[in-house]
Amino acid sequence: MTDALRPAADFLSRRSVPAPQAPAVRPRRLRTTPAMRRLAREHVVDPSALILPVFVREDIDGPRPVEAMPGVVQHTLDSLRREAAACAEAGIGAIDLFGVPAIRDEAGTAAWAEDGILNRGIAAVREEVGDEVVVCADTCLDEFTSHGHCGLIRPDGPRAGEVDNDATLATYQAMAVSQAEAGAHMVSPSGMMDGQVAAIRTALDATGHDEVAILAYSAKYASAYFGPFREAVGSTLTGDRRTYQQDPANRREGLREVMLDIEQGADIVMVKPAGPYLDVLADVAAASPVPVAAYQVSGEYAMVEAAAQRGWIDRERVIAESVLGIVRAGADVVLTYWAREIAENPALR
Repeated sequence: MTDALRPAADFLSRRSVPAPQAPAVRPRRLRTTPAMRRLAREHVVDPSALILPVFVREDIDGPRPVEAMPGVVQHTLDSLRREAAACAEAGIGAIDLFGVPAIRDEAGTAAWAEDGILNRGIAAVREEVGDEVVVCADTCLDEFTSHGHCGLIRPDGPRAGEVDNDATLATYQAMAVSQAEAGAHMVSPSGMMDGQVAAIRTALDATGHDEVAILAYSAKYASAYFGPFREAVGSTLTGDRRTYQQDPANRREGLREVMLDIEQGADIVMVKPAGPYLDVLADVAAASPVPVAAYQVSGEYAMVEAAAQRGWIDRERVIAESVLGIVRAGADVVLTYWAREIAENPALR
């Protein structure tokens, strides 16, 4: 008996407590060395399963930092090309493009303009990386409308001022077709309009783009974690999006939305945000016959970066653990602003 154990042994012997038996099962055997832990690891983060969200802006002459998201910038077309090339070199699976136009209008018409910033960004990235990286595009009006909503606003009548679900679907069709024509491998409807996936699939197939995939934002919640993203896209939103994005209180509804999108032709379904909704993600992963994505959103990213800047957390370990947790919950694909850093740094995997 070691001297360190004697006080506890004396305490227990005075109370006639039997000595503990040596355990027959020792799970710690698989934790003894880094090599052993790697051998027994159940989940890994693969760079090819990561998607990097990127922003391309129209009216700047150099990359512009997003203050609320340290390390993230709004790109020019030239810097976007360099980012895409770096992503291809790092082995990242995909890039998801968001456009920031100089001029916005009520209908968001720059969203599907051939010379619009998003479609020019798609063309530039496709030209730079070809098929080495999946080129995905955000298919939503919010960055392009003067009111900042994801759909068209009813101008009059008893429901004036509301987002008009059915009228918006045609604009999503126009966006998706224009994005496919610009070179997108995949389009990503994020507006949470009922029927958006079916409408987009119909439009793509009718125009000969049946090979273009749909990554559907299927379970997207009306989340406070989206805040920093609004700076990144220069959002003009007034009010909120609670009439079309999901109530954070609802778990079953997330799975219902996912299954509807699968019925309508979604190739990949998504839960957004990721970290605060791991229960929904696990439900979806257990039920979905198609790959499942999760978006580690701007607020999740910003909180880690802010805490790390203050020395409150081990930045690299928290990044690795947060993304691994999303994969462990069932995500086949993770959208994260750390995608390139994770791919380039094995310590983060």
